Amino acid sequence: MAIVVNVDVMMAKRKMSSQELAEKIDITPANLSVLKTGKAKAIRFTTLEALCRALDCQPGDILEFDASKEQTEEK
Repeated sequence: MAIVVNVDVMMAKRKMSSQELAEKIDITPANLSVLKTGKAKAIRFTTLEALCRALDCQPGDILEFDASKEQTEEK
């Protein structure tokens, strides 16, 4: 997928653990892991807002478009 999720980068910059962030944004550590590893197919705006609030950042700090990572989807 051409959308790269940089939650782990922002967590490192803020020196925040996965457990701490999961608690702050009220999601399970497993769901946070899905976001961090880029395996999520979607993200709710409320979750994105909570991430931005907890990490004191902008959506563009978390999400990035990288055309070189595009893959053709098989149907």
